[in-house]
Amino acid sequence: MATRQTMTVSLPPAMMREVDRIRRKEGRTRSELIREALRHYSRIDQFPAYKPTARELEEIKKGREEIKRGEYFTLDEIRTRLLGSPRKKVRTKKSSTRAKA
Repeated sequence: MATRQTMTVSLPPAMMREVDRIRRKEGRTRSELIREALRHYSRIDQFPAYKPTARELEEIKKGREEIKRGEYFTLDEIRTRLLGSPRKKVRTKKSSTRAKA
C-alpha cells in the first residue's frame, strides 16, 4: 500500500462551501475531490494555449469595434438570412395518457 502524506490547506469560506457542495453531490470525500482537481490541473500543460498571430489579433480588434457599433447579426438573423427560414421550435414529446398494459 502506498504511503500517504497529510497536507493542511486553508480556503476562503465561499470556496470551502463550493468544495463541500461538490463533494456531497458526487458522494466523495474532500481529499478525493482535491486529488481529482489536482489530476485535472496537472494535465493543463498538455494542451498549450493558442497564441494568435498579429493579423488575427487585428481582426479580433476590428470585430470587437463592430460589435460596439452594433454592426452584427444575431444567430437567428443569420439563420433567417442564410437559410431563408426562421429557427424551428423544438417540440417536446408529450407523455402518453393511455394506461400501460
